[in-house]
Amino acid sequence: MLHSEAIDPAGVEWTRVDEKYISVKLITGILGWLVTFAVIGVPLVLSWTGVWMEFPLWLQILVITGALVWAVADIVLIPRRVRAIGYHERSDDLLIRKGLLWQQVVAVPYGRLQYVDIEAGPLMRKFGLCTVQLKTASAATDASIPGAVRSEGARLRDELSARGQARLAGL
Repeated sequence: MLHSEAIDPAGVEWTRVDEKYISVKLITGILGWLVTFAVIGVPLVLSWTGVWMEFPLWLQILVITGALVWAVADIVLIPRRVRAIGYHERSDDLLIRKGLLWQQVVAVPYGRLQYVDIEAGPLMRKFGLCTVQLKTASAATDASIPGAVRSEGARLRDELSARGQARLAGL
């Protein structure tokens, strides 16, 4: 079993994203895999009907089986991936945690924040969720909290912006 304690800072209590985000990820994941299977299926159907070149049977089985195994694994892991997302507000920075196999903990110092953005597409709005994106001077900073409840997203935007302004004023 994988243990997350290896990279988590000591004494951190993670605030998890809302469980409704699992439904959002399941819907988008299933739709994405349906599109993928449609793209894979077109050449296979054209091959079976003789309209296009024939693919060897072993290749057809390999492609279909591989895609099915990958899709099932991807969909089954969504709840665990979502439950691995968390954040923690400390006095000088915000920690954001993501990942199961490739775990990542990002610390975003409040003094580096340029602005905090809230984003919500139609599906996220339907579930009352949003994504909080933290923008810093570094283009490499991947600082976002997907799946936050909209009221919590608004609170984070206001709180983090205020902390960022206070840190900038102190420079």
